Amino acid sequence: LRRAGPAPPPQAGEGCWVLPVARFLLLVRQGGMPVDARAPYDPDNVFARIPRGEIPSRRVYEDAHAVAFEDINPVAPHHVLVIPRGAYVSWDDFSARATDAEIAGFVRAVGAVARAAGLVEPGYRLLANIGPDGGQEVPHLHVHILAGRPLGPMLAR
Repeated sequence: LRRAGPAPPPQAGEGCWVLPVARFLLLVRQGGMPVDARAPYDPDNVFARIPRGEIPSRRVYEDAHAVAFEDINPVAPHHVLVIPRGAYVSWDDFSARATDAEIAGFVRAVGAVARAAGLVEPGYRLLANIGPDGGQEVPHLHVHILAGRPLGPMLAR
């Protein structure tokens, strides 16, 4: 959504670019843009670009099946995202299409990240949002590892 330099003024007959940006910012402030977990995979989504090195991240783990990196907007003292290297929109997509090796590798990666950070003894939470009602904002499967303080109830009442 970012332009390379200042936006030119709209020409006659063109729509104004401010309204789509304003709508995007409103959606972000309201909790992000909902993702249809059944939609086709977008190879240009932010989490597809991180493993390719197109977007910088603070990686804490990577192997043949997964990449883990610190969340840029943490909601807990320890907040890491783990993503599969494969092209999967959601947990539903992953569980239906991934190979047994990809599934096992991804699950093992999540555990390895938690163990390496010393989170097993004090405890941690895994969170995967799927679809609009689940709060999914990026169309690439990702698991949040949250820890570092008591996290409270699973859902706000």
